[in-house]
Amino acid sequence: MGDEALALGAINAGLSGAYAYPGTPSTEILEYVQKNPVARERKIHSHWSSNEKTAVEEALGMSYCGLRAITSMKHVGVNVAADPFVNSAMTGANGGLLVIAADDPSMHSSQNEQDSRFYADFAMMPCLEPSNQQEAYDMARYGFELSERNGIPVMVRLTTRLSHSRSVVETDDEPMAQNKLHYPENPRQWVLMPAISKIRNRQLIKDFDAFVKESEESPFNRYEEGHDHHLGIIASGIAYNYLMECFGGNCPFPVVKVSQYPLPEKYMRRVYDSCDALLILEEGQPFIEKSLRGLASEGKKIYGKLTGQVVRDGELSPDSVAETVRKVAPGVKELIHREVPGASEIVVSRPPALCPGCGHRDVYGALNDALKEFESPKVFGDIGCYTLGFLKPFNAIDSCVDMGASITMAKGAADAGQFPAVSIIGDSTFTHSGMTGLLDAINENSNMVVIISDNLTTGMTGGQDSQGTGKLEDICRGLGADPAHVRTIDSLPRLHEEMKQLFLEEIRYEGLSVIISRRECIQTARRHAVKK
Repeated sequence: MGDEALALGAINAGLSGAYAYPGTPSTEILEYVQKNPVARERKIHSHWSSNEKTAVEEALGMSYCGLRAITSMKHVGVNVAADPFVNSAMTGANGGLLVIAADDPSMHSSQNEQDSRFYADFAMMPCLEPSNQQEAYDMARYGFELSERNGIPVMVRLTTRLSHSRSVVETDDEPMAQNKLHYPENPRQWVLMPAISKIRNRQLIKDFDAFVKESEESPFNRYEEGHDHHLGIIASGIAYNYLMECFGGNCPFPVVKVSQYPLPEKYMRRVYDSCDALLILEEGQPFIEKSLRGLASEGKKIYGKLTGQVVRDGELSPDSVAETVRKVAPGVKELIHREVPGASEIVVSRPPALCPGCGHRDVYGALNDALKEFESPKVFGDIGCYTLGFLKPFNAIDSCVDMGASITMAKGAADAGQFPAVSIIGDSTFTHSGMTGLLDAINENSNMVVIISDNLTTGMTGGQDSQGTGKLEDICRGLGADPAHVRTIDSLPRLHEEMKQLFLEEIRYEGLSVIISRRECIQTARRHAVKK
């Protein structure tokens, strides 16, 4: 898989540390490092972090010490990591540092379709976007070298289809040696006080010209000549792969392949000047298209997501790219090697559901029964398997916004006078982003109930370790929650009535209550049973 290719490339390029919080489609990157024999032999750090922010900061600390590190996350995880990510462009990097963002167009397992290239552009940081699995592998070494050569972290942007599709990859014969400990030549630049930050900001602006030059000389960016100049095509990342698939590798139009940012301006100008019209193919949002419209001055026709020729939401595919090219260049229909199939009459959609035997089911069953006694209860949900409690037959939650928002939204609702105000959050999400919200509620003794549905793992992404396992009661009490109202119960069908009564007791208590309902994820329980 693309995730695995990038992870293996990093290992073979002298990786010393990998930091991540699991999130589709990025999870397999750290999992591959954890399982790789070379990584184990070299004692490469590969433990899960509490969240994406801590992961970036830990990787930045390793870079400070001169070693090569990667940090990986899904696109919404970049939001959580934005503070250290943006500021790391100001501190710079010492050892090579790759920040891997795996975007999820079509929202297969996400709240939105945001495009991480905008973060790299905002931070004035170089960005790599592989078009296939071989480039994902090769870009690890290249990215480390780019990072160390320019003294700055480098973003690597993947998308779902590249992360999770498979291809043969040619690898190096021998892994590179890991870096030795060494420290920044100018340690002052790592202290972002205003006087220093002003200097670093000027330097970053100056360095940006060098980043453009690197992009124009990159082995991953190129201009490919074509004989038909009625249309020029700019294709980035996996969209380039789709385009080549449509034409069997022989596109009749000039093509600019973009896999490194900032945009290679000389190639962009060349295709713009030499062609009558342009088609922009990019996965995600119209990042290149907006940039090109800023460069363009002659009013040539530009086809893309903003003009409707390229689908604006969801994923691209070889079929959708073929359909787009047919629309804007109908004269080449016979050259396109793909026939767009109709919708399958055999495959039907299967809505997601909580697994049979899942403890979250019993929590929702008891909670729904308890809430029947109140006029207008509101349950604020969170990110995890238990978000499926929104669907039938439970219809149990009223909101789901981002990691940790269940507790803080319930607190805000309680502040507004809502009763009852209930939060439900998973154990991994609680330690990711819920603890600080709980501290707010503790400090005001907010009249609300927090249910931590503990399945002893990070279930939604496949059963990774959860940072709070075995510690949740101590964490809550340590934050200052009243021990008399930190309650624990096993979420089992036979305890349905007991759970219901516990929920009722704590809802009626005028203050903050924390209920930890615990039952191991049915999937990890099965795996553990097999191992025994």
